[in-house]
Amino acid sequence: MTGVRLGRFRWWHIDQVLPLEADLFGAEQWSPAMFWNELANGHFYLVATDADGSVLGYAGLLVAPPDEAWVQNIAVRRDAQRRGIGRALLEALLAEAARRGVRSTLLEVAADNAPAQRLYATYGFEPIGVRRGYYQPSNTDALVMQRNED
Repeated sequence: MTGVRLGRFRWWHIDQVLPLEADLFGAEQWSPAMFWNELANGHFYLVATDADGSVLGYAGLLVAPPDEAWVQNIAVRRDAQRRGIGRALLEALLAEAARRGVRSTLLEVAADNAPAQRLYATYGFEPIGVRRGYYQPSNTDALVMQRNED
């Protein structure tokens, strides 16, 4: 991850994140309003940037007091994948969750996204359910995974 910096996701990153969203998620991409809403509600978002400040990836965490959190998203630009950026973003989200006293962290991942599922399993996430047809318009199922702090 040489030359990659993690920092807080700010409103000025939205314009750089939108093309990444479109490329990775197509018709299921988040809108600008969805990102604005996440930031306005104080959810914890990070960006991974290169030395020039270009966004390579981002991730978000919603903390639901008293002790639950949801990984809202993790995305890494295709040309920056397989460099440990997604792993670093996940570790940073989990560290923030721990700092806030979270006991249970959950996420949803596309049922056909085996690489992401393997990454999450490495960090102790286990499948606990399926949301049929969750991702629209593709009608792809979401696997719900959970990690508990002991």
